[in-house]
Amino acid sequence: MGIGAGLAAIAFWGFVAVAVYAGVWDNVRKREAQHETLRRLIESGQPLDEALIQKLAILGGTSDIRHDQAFLVTGIWLLPVALGLALFGFILGSQVPDAKLPILGVAVMVSCIGFGCLLGARITKKWYLTDLD
Repeated sequence: MGIGAGLAAIAFWGFVAVAVYAGVWDNVRKREAQHETLRRLIESGQPLDEALIQKLAILGGTSDIRHDQAFLVTGIWLLPVALGLALFGFILGSQVPDAKLPILGVAVMVSCIGFGCLLGARITKKWYLTDLD
């Protein structure tokens, strides 16, 4: 390994840090805009009812997404990714035998996460069904 590998690692983790920072900054800006809207409504003497506050909260980025649906969609996305990684491992393994097992290991790990998400979807769906009773 040389300086190129070190620079690649720094670039990767730098990208991850910038992506996380951008996400946090975006959430903070949305929250500030929501608070500014509420402040202006209060200053103008507008009556604030629960429906208006709920509407502003939805526009501010919070939603009523069901966790079972989010788990299901995530599992449905991750399982084909795991299959693609396994195929990639077999194809690359025919050219570079030392790369086959690590890539297959990653494919197994991603598939385990995918199946875990599907299991999480089944478990949390029961919570929503019992809340309806």
